[in-house]
Amino acid sequence: MLLTKIRKFITFVLVRFIVEFSSLIIKFINKRQIYVLSGFMGHLLSWIFFKHQKVARAGLENAFGEDLSLPGRKWIVRECFMSMAKSAGELFYAVHRPDFVRSIVRIRNPEILDRALKAGKGVILVSAHFGNFPLMMVKLSLEGYKTAVIMRPFKEGRVEEIFEAERARIDVKTILSIPRRACVEEAIRSLRANRALLIPLDQNFGTSGVFVDFFGTKAATATGPVVLAQRTGAAIVPCFIVRGKDDTHDIFFEPPIKLENGKDELETITRNIQKITDIIELYIRKYPSQWSWIHRRWKARPRGEN
Repeated sequence: MLLTKIRKFITFVLVRFIVEFSSLIIKFINKRQIYVLSGFMGHLLSWIFFKHQKVARAGLENAFGEDLSLPGRKWIVRECFMSMAKSAGELFYAVHRPDFVRSIVRIRNPEILDRALKAGKGVILVSAHFGNFPLMMVKLSLEGYKTAVIMRPFKEGRVEEIFEAERARIDVKTILSIPRRACVEEAIRSLRANRALLIPLDQNFGTSGVFVDFFGTKAATATGPVVLAQRTGAAIVPCFIVRGKDDTHDIFFEPPIKLENGKDELETITRNIQKITDIIELYIRKYPSQWSWIHRRWKARPRGEN
């Protein structure tokens, strides 16, 4: 127990140092050096979070089974850490250099978002911890869209302060997922202000959500997007940012989700959350190395299941 506490403390200290060091040095380096620094940080993160490598490999095995070889799983895990490091470097660099974002991020079909916003009820952008999704919000903000994002707070308070300050700098409103009641109230206010509200819908949600199929296994999933859409009339628009081989990014919007009614409220919510989850799974299957496999997505189990 004591060793576990010591290990966690050392991990928090290292993560805090990496974040603060990166946020400082990124102001003084050029575009090419971002990726050199990110490569180093990616290797460092994979060493610090060595237990997460095991989680990622197990997740990949659960999702793809024998369709993905052991070398393939190892490659995806390595690319997962590198992608996270690149994303952090790009984000810190971007908040001080808007032209950098405009040069590396393209919005492929903005007309879908524009049509949804014309209704004046806000738009619920559903996505995942996929690609450099914070950079997507930076791009939308720079293009004049009023944006907000629901985020889980970092366990290390100082790290949360740094990232929240950076998001505020580029006018991306942050709504913390806890406490839940305050989160819902702030989300509704943002939608009524006709903001594009991003909700990542790919993390384990314990017993508070609904269980839907994700890569063939039941996964506990938040109900927020559907509940908010029902309460506000806001459209639900899936969106994803995809990293190219040259480290440029493309943002894609999917057509708004058409809500379907079930026999009761629970079935209605579950059916529509499943529709959203299916789209998330399609993108992960197409670009598996761009999703955050280090999260224990299938940790919670339905009642009665071992």
